[in-house]
Amino acid sequence: MKKPHLPPYNHQPKPYTGPSYREVMEMRKHYLSPALLTYYKNPIMIVEGSMQYVYDEKERRYLDGIGGIVTISVGHCHPYVTQKAREQLETLQHTSTIYLHPNITEFARMLAQKMPGDLSVCYFVNSGSEANDLALLMARLYTGNYDIIALRNGYHGGIASAMGLTAHSTWKFNYPHNFGIHHAIAPDPYRGPWGRNEPDAGAKYAADIQDLIEYATPGRVAAFFAESIQGVGGAVVYPEDYLKNAYHYTRKAGGVCIADEVQTGFGRTGTHYWGFETQGVIPDIVTMAKGIGNGAPLAAVVTTPEIAKPLAERIHFNTFGGNPVSCAIGKAVLEVIDRKHLQQNCLERGNQLMEGLKTLMSKYDLVGDIRGKGLMIGVELVRDLKTKEPAKDECAYVFERAKELGLLIGKGGLYGNVLRIKPPMCIAPPDVDFILEVLETSLKEI
Repeated sequence: MKKPHLPPYNHQPKPYTGPSYREVMEMRKHYLSPALLTYYKNPIMIVEGSMQYVYDEKERRYLDGIGGIVTISVGHCHPYVTQKAREQLETLQHTSTIYLHPNITEFARMLAQKMPGDLSVCYFVNSGSEANDLALLMARLYTGNYDIIALRNGYHGGIASAMGLTAHSTWKFNYPHNFGIHHAIAPDPYRGPWGRNEPDAGAKYAADIQDLIEYATPGRVAAFFAESIQGVGGAVVYPEDYLKNAYHYTRKAGGVCIADEVQTGFGRTGTHYWGFETQGVIPDIVTMAKGIGNGAPLAAVVTTPEIAKPLAERIHFNTFGGNPVSCAIGKAVLEVIDRKHLQQNCLERGNQLMEGLKTLMSKYDLVGDIRGKGLMIGVELVRDLKTKEPAKDECAYVFERAKELGLLIGKGGLYGNVLRIKPPMCIAPPDVDFILEVLETSLKEI
């Protein structure tokens, strides 16, 4: 099988003149926290990016198949986004929300116009973890209840409150953080008790939420908190009607429903602008980050006017939330998604990728499951199709080999056996062909 080649691309990276790879590695080891992990046995140093591609210090090009951990939405250094950021940076770098500024209000209006129902009030922060922490606070203030239902296999961030929501031992420290949080069974059609062809699978998984409410809470809850598609957990797509049933049980117990759109939002699923729309529901609070800023530190909580009111009873302030540069970037990102029809591109390229993955699945028993929507795809590798024994080492091989061949992807799932493919939403058909060629080369070698 011939070696895969990246599609032609008209961009000449700038000559790199900074510290050497070795110097950067030594400084990192000496001055940065050892908790900061690196991908790959031999980490790469990325110094430049252009749309769906990144370059190392030797000017080698890679296809960014994980989008800076599902953060680059419209493309690395997108010219229009960069222009708007530069214009604002040269005019006013910072002012907080204690003063008026047009960027934050215009951006809030643009964002609210993308939301269904009464979701119209925005609060801007800097990261998904902050957004999820604020959503927890809002839910508890509004309902007067304390208990939260979240999902096993879910991930919601690294600060203490978000770590409590997370139910993935890889990301949890032996530290107090789970107060009042209960985790329902993961609605995973591949590894759970009810598969994709099981009648009423969504309702059966959601029944555990009602069970938790009855047995583990006072019968009243503040919120049900879930990613619309589980990201770090391995691109787990819920069965039909799961969220409808989950939301019903939650609201019956006095709670609000919170959708974590940190990875699924802004058209990435292809069929819809927001991941929760794929399940036919409207949440009460939505959190978003990553793709909202195309790499800028920007995140938001969007809710209804009624739920937003209790937060005004005290002073609540975020120094950098709504920064004029970040909001200029956020506005530009929304404009590019619409102008370049990137949601439609996610649908078309996602369908192309899934069709190719189905072919690989029919040829290689190592591929146990393929799942996802649009350009949020997971490929689960197993050693045995019946027992579903996780193929962790084989997944690590494909992950490393893909890098050697010029493709950067992620891996996740509790067992580290799921390849995560979530590239910038601007990728082209030849890029998808390249992804499939790289995966087939790697699988064939195994």
